[in-house]
Amino acid sequence: MTVKRNIKMIVTDLDGTLLRTDKTVSPYTQTVLSQCKAQGIKLVYATGRGGSAELAAPARLFDGKITMNGAIGKIDDAIVYNRSIPYKYARPFLVTCHKQGIRMTSEISGLHYSNFVVSDAWPVIKNFEVVDFTTHTIDAEKIYSPHPTPEEISFIQQHLPHDLYSVLARDGDLSLLMIMHKDATKSKATAELARYWGIVPSEIVAFGDDLNDVDMLQFAGAGVAMGNAFDAVKAASDFVCRSNDAEGLAHWLAEHVL
Repeated sequence: MTVKRNIKMIVTDLDGTLLRTDKTVSPYTQTVLSQCKAQGIKLVYATGRGGSAELAAPARLFDGKITMNGAIGKIDDAIVYNRSIPYKYARPFLVTCHKQGIRMTSEISGLHYSNFVVSDAWPVIKNFEVVDFTTHTIDAEKIYSPHPTPEEISFIQQHLPHDLYSVLARDGDLSLLMIMHKDATKSKATAELARYWGIVPSEIVAFGDDLNDVDMLQFAGAGVAMGNAFDAVKAASDFVCRSNDAEGLAHWLAEHVL
């Protein structure tokens, strides 16, 4: 049975959710989102991406943007939520991981400061600099390690400063261990944007496919896992829709909201 919901805010992950496998947003999905926006519903994307998010998502559709897995929350272009990692925490941690031979990157404002050639992992990323972490003095919005081994994951987690946490996510065939400030989560950034607009959790629907979406899906009044989501994500959600390649987000909104 279809139940129409009083939704005032839609929050969606990008990769594996809003974006199809080819990293595009289908015309049908754009139409449905435009119809939601015309009804006064706030549209927000929440992604682990940094600056590349604006290249992937149709900016005209979105009232809010959550990047770096929740480290930064923006309404239009104004930052309303910022939970970056101070370099005094980042630098010793990065040095420790570097000495262990683990590939690490400290990212802020779309710039990647790394101990390896980032384009070897992601050919599309050109804005990186190979640095000496022992003299690094720049805060981070996100720290990440591409395709870490189980042993590297264990080492990173054992040496995390108490104010940071890690979560494993996927980017196509590449796994990505992301390290953030303890308050840099999609759910907390979503809550801050919602408060700004006077929206309560029961009026929010969130869509996601990966483990770093679970807290957001559970925070929202309606958490929707994509058909291509991990089983653990589906189990933590209220609904499961079609896959990202089958325009699951748009079909769910058309049925339950419009």
